[in-house]
Amino acid sequence: MSMPFYVPPEQVMKDRADFAQKGIARGRSLAAVEFTDGVLLCAENPSRNLRKISEIYDRIAFAGVGRYNEYDQLRIAGIRHADVKGYTYSRDDVDPQALANQYAQMMGQIFTHETKPLEVEILVAAVGFRREDDRMFHVRYDGSVTDEDGFAVLGGEAESMRERLAASYAEGMDAATALQSTVSALAGEDETLSAEELEVAILDRADKGRCFRRLENGEIETLLG
Repeated sequence: MSMPFYVPPEQVMKDRADFAQKGIARGRSLAAVEFTDGVLLCAENPSRNLRKISEIYDRIAFAGVGRYNEYDQLRIAGIRHADVKGYTYSRDDVDPQALANQYAQMMGQIFTHETKPLEVEILVAAVGFRREDDRMFHVRYDGSVTDEDGFAVLGGEAESMRERLAASYAEGMDAATALQSTVSALAGEDETLSAEELEVAILDRADKGRCFRRLENGEIETLLG
């Protein structure tokens, strides 16, 4: 009887991480920025049907990069979790941190125990009644969670985009300035992005009940000036 090949656990984890990172890098990036009235989410996405940014609950948004079918399954699971918790207890009990932790457990379990990890990174963003209550949780393919402050960047060119966005980000920006800074970081130095190539949504704390609103091309063009 032949003996199976031995592969060190650390090599298995490294191979899975490399595989997931390569899959994520093939997709287009996205960013989220806090502004005076809430959180703005912007992605490079010319499709009007395959959405990267969606609503999870009244004050919570979801964004994903990587393989569409995988992060869309996570989006649906998050909606079901939030609906059940809000129906069982109270709508105020649906917490973005608890939702991010659920995602982290699910993605970490798949990364550790399944042959193929999820080729996705996701963001759970929530707007509070006060600016200091806004939250953004970045969940990676291996289940690690980061509590982002001010802005968050997801995707294959995250490091260079983060540097560009950090250079232009400032607290207290309005929606137009936040969108202009985000689009500039997404496009880079030598490129420009039009409204037709962008998917933009905001979580507006001024709205009653549901705070999520998707911007149409005309609104995007107006904000971009």
